[in-house]
Amino acid sequence: MILIRFLIISICILYIIRSLVRWFLPSILQSVINKATQQQGHQQNYRQQQQPREGSIKIDHMPQNKSSVPDSEGDFVDYEEIK
Repeated sequence: MILIRFLIISICILYIIRSLVRWFLPSILQSVINKATQQQGHQQNYRQQQQPREGSIKIDHMPQNKSSVPDSEGDFVDYEEIK
């Protein structure tokens, strides 16, 4: 008797969950898709605004100091040739 009651309750709960998913899942997915397309549209607008015109020059960063190493010092490394 307890097993039959458990099975009936389980089947009812699964049926209710299935019905709720069938009603609410499409609206949830639609809202996710709308948000994704909106975000993609904003990114495309941003990219279009960021694209430079043909022949223009864009400088992202200009260093403040020319170099921390003086010009008198270079990349030369002393070495000894071993024979």
